[in-house]
Amino acid sequence: MVNVLFFASLREQTGHSQVALEWQEGMTAGGLWQQIVGADSMAASTLIACNQTYCQPEQAVVDGDEVAFFPPVTGG
Repeated sequence: MVNVLFFASLREQTGHSQVALEWQEGMTAGGLWQQIVGADSMAASTLIACNQTYCQPEQAVVDGDEVAFFPPVTGG
């Protein structure tokens, strides 16, 4: 199982806060976005974390991973 989380405006955009998917060989972080959201690409500013470490969309995902998508964080 792979646990996928969506935060802030992405939660509203996708209609999901959390989705659990059966792990499949060859899964990537970006591929999860495509599978759940149905869009071929995500906004370039979308941040991805795999097991609480920032990663690229090409990051391989293994069974038991947690992948989170969230918009850029700003502060000041």
